[in-house]
Amino acid sequence: MRTAASLLVLGALTAAVAFALDLVGLSSATLFAALLVGLTAALWRPTGEITFPRWTFVAAQAVLGVTLGAYLEPDALEAVGGAWLPVALVSAGTLVVSMGAGLILARRTELNRATATLGMIAGGASGIVGMADELGGDDRLVAFMQYMRVLVVVLLTPLLVLAWGGGGGGEMPSEAVLATPRDWLLTALIAPGGALVARRLNVPAGTLMGPMVLAGGLTLAGVDFVVPPVVRELAFALIGLQVGLRFTIDTVRQMGRLLVPVLLGVLGLLVACFGLAVLLHLLTDLSLRDAYLATTPGGIYAVLAIAFGTGGNMTFIVAVQSVRVLVAVLLAPLAVRRLARMGRDDT
Repeated sequence: MRTAASLLVLGALTAAVAFALDLVGLSSATLFAALLVGLTAALWRPTGEITFPRWTFVAAQAVLGVTLGAYLEPDALEAVGGAWLPVALVSAGTLVVSMGAGLILARRTELNRATATLGMIAGGASGIVGMADELGGDDRLVAFMQYMRVLVVVLLTPLLVLAWGGGGGGEMPSEAVLATPRDWLLTALIAPGGALVARRLNVPAGTLMGPMVLAGGLTLAGVDFVVPPVVRELAFALIGLQVGLRFTIDTVRQMGRLLVPVLLGVLGLLVACFGLAVLLHLLTDLSLRDAYLATTPGGIYAVLAIAFGTGGNMTFIVAVQSVRVLVAVLLAPLAVRRLARMGRDDT
């Protein structure tokens, strides 16, 4: 009963903090709020008595997979149809650069390869955090690195875009707020179905990847649906709280030691992604400003808000960012496991 009451209090605090963070425009507000609340609770009561049933984390991962898969819209792919090769090169290049930064970080710090590479992957922060533990990474440190990257991007992008000036604004993509009974039914079927099939086939991070691939396939086939927002945000909260509750004093001290190396890695990633933006600008008719917004390493919602305010090519920017996120989340499990295995072989 005491644990149940504690979980209810944590849930209420998460909702309040998420609401406040959403008001100031922070992306992934619920997940970030849950991480903060969970971390605070773990350090305030370090006895480890507040725990969630294991199945809640599994269910949250599956719902997160459906959410990411439903994000792949046919309109986004059509927008890059004429420039598919440059977009593919940039998306793959972002993943390669991210993992390269992670390998350098692993060599220079006490982080293992899985944690360092997952922490530096640009795009799909919530998905990367959700699969980190299953891939052999420390999801607490992965979350710290991922959201450090997002924070740096969100803070620096408006300043950098000022150099290009602004425009009149465009049409901001809208999100369906009200879910239909059909949305509830599809989410309830895809999440467990995709997870069970993927785990049976031994797919890396199958609990997340199976629902993601199944949802993405249905979306591309013309089945239009959304994950009910209340279910999606509950999944974010569950993942964030359970990661946050596993923090310890030693982990926080380790985060302090990693702060400078991680910041340097993120800044290097920003420079490399700007180089990819220049490449995209040269290979397409996209302006350098819009190419930069399309290739920023994260902070997609903040980027879209900036693109809207400056009159950017919203359709193309959404398309490139969407493809990059999906490439990162789809290929990360395979690449990270391969790199981790190589690291063990070297020792």
